Amino acid sequence: MTPLVKAFFDPATNTVSYVVREPQGRSCAIVDSVLDYDQASGRTDTSSADAVIAWIKAEELQIAWILESHVHADHLSAAPYLQEHLGGKIGIGANITLVQNTFGKVFNEGTEFQRDGSQFDALFEDGDSFHIGQMRADVMHTPGHTPACLTYVIGDAAFVGDTLFMPDFGTARCDFPGGSAEDLYASIQKILTLPDETRIFVGHDYKAPGRDNFAWETTVGEQKALNIHIGEGRPMEDFVAMRQKRDAGLGMPKLILPSLQTNMRAGHFPEPEDNGQRYFKVPINGL
Repeated sequence: MTPLVKAFFDPATNTVSYVVREPQGRSCAIVDSVLDYDQASGRTDTSSADAVIAWIKAEELQIAWILESHVHADHLSAAPYLQEHLGGKIGIGANITLVQNTFGKVFNEGTEFQRDGSQFDALFEDGDSFHIGQMRADVMHTPGHTPACLTYVIGDAAFVGDTLFMPDFGTARCDFPGGSAEDLYASIQKILTLPDETRIFVGHDYKAPGRDNFAWETTVGEQKALNIHIGEGRPMEDFVAMRQKRDAGLGMPKLILPSLQTNMRAGHFPEPEDNGQRYFKVPINGL
């Protein structure tokens, strides 16, 4: 089956969100949504999510799933807002519990913060499958960037989150807590076992040097041949050495602190304090 895919690019975070729909029918899913957030003021905005909602309503589609490829560190998820307006179930990888344990400690969340993934409607394991109308979606656990990263394979389309970028930009960083360059290499090899014609939809694009336009769709065959980090059968030892050296020079994403605190809660903000206000914590020298 060849699903229809509509992309929504957010220039503020270089995130690509997707609506994937059955080619004959009205059922669809949203992958990796964005809630707009202004770091300076601490204010949120729903313009990006509203654009997705407007398109889905104009197409008269029915939401089955709101999917997260992982706990994003560079943007806030709009999953609860989308669910409120469209319905659907929110799904993520079962290893969300590892992420919640790690960052529950970083942010000193206390015992009231549930670390069992119960904020989500579904926790997917490697090899699980589910349906979007008549379309079957298969789950691949592809850790390395984070322990909970998933790739959703829906017909001839694979939504890889941050695991792979466009071939001229390479692969995800692995230096966040729980990340592993060795795991990322193995996960990429797993993705590359899909048929060469499989369409790959990436979670971000940063317009590599020499390219004029943003892009987010490639194929397994193109990744095998052209990816600057893993193409042409690059051995694991070389990849790991490259990835570790590259990651050592990267700064933290500017929205990492609010993103993690929100996204590990399935897009919900921390509970309000006794004055009714919600707050994000900034752990000094904590990351």
